[in-house]
Amino acid sequence: MADAQAPSLPPVLLVGCGKMGGAMLEGWLAEGLAPSVVVDRHRDTLPAPHRLVRDVAELPADFRPGLIVLAMKPQKVAAAIAAIAPFATHAPVLSVLAGRTVGGLTDALRAHMPAGAQPVVIRAMPNTPAAVGEGMTVSYAPPCATAAQRSLCDRVLSAIGQTAWVEREDEIDVVTAISGSGPAYIFLLAELLEQAGVEGGLPPALARQIARQTVSGAGVLMQRSGLDAEQLRRNVTSPNGTTAQALSVLMAPDAWPATLRAAIRAASQRARELAS
Repeated sequence: MADAQAPSLPPVLLVGCGKMGGAMLEGWLAEGLAPSVVVDRHRDTLPAPHRLVRDVAELPADFRPGLIVLAMKPQKVAAAIAAIAPFATHAPVLSVLAGRTVGGLTDALRAHMPAGAQPVVIRAMPNTPAAVGEGMTVSYAPPCATAAQRSLCDRVLSAIGQTAWVEREDEIDVVTAISGSGPAYIFLLAELLEQAGVEGGLPPALARQIARQTVSGAGVLMQRSGLDAEQLRRNVTSPNGTTAQALSVLMAPDAWPATLRAAIRAASQRARELAS
């Protein structure tokens, strides 16, 4: 357990504490977070010594965050930029806002900063398993970001799961389609397995248990085994057996191979549209 007297994470200004912001905050608190400020209208309390404010207009002027994290709804960022900008003169900004580019946020912040100021914005795409410390976050840092700023963001994001970096910002669109939206695809699989079990005559509670544990157990096996997903699939597929029969349907050219690729393309395109 993190030593409360020696927090491992710096003070953070977290703007937005919904599902994703809240998931990150829980991970940081467990890791050991220096006294921080959270802006959120809906949260009731924060453990001491952290401070909760309802609006960016209430931000304490003497607060000196080591990192600013934007996790509000993307459409609300414009109204908050002016209040956040003074803090961005001395702290990097980590954005987890879908569809908001580094350039766009940088320009918006610079418009409210002294002439010559250069805010540093790093963009990240986490996913909802962050809520249980099993997230996957992929980030992009512009050339102006220092190694220390990248390292700081990596430390903060590692508190909620695994991290990786891309060298081009446009790669975040594909990341969004795969890992950002990906949990929904897995939940849909569990949902469909459960429905199939009920339709096959299983009691609903049993169908639910089987579906959920099969999906989560397969994920743990894949993570711990170190084997490729293809090899794991082959390991469970006996020639001419039940699995092979099912896979002959799922892997038909017009089934999963085509539909999943189409789904990823659709999600990637939507991410590009939001960013533009």
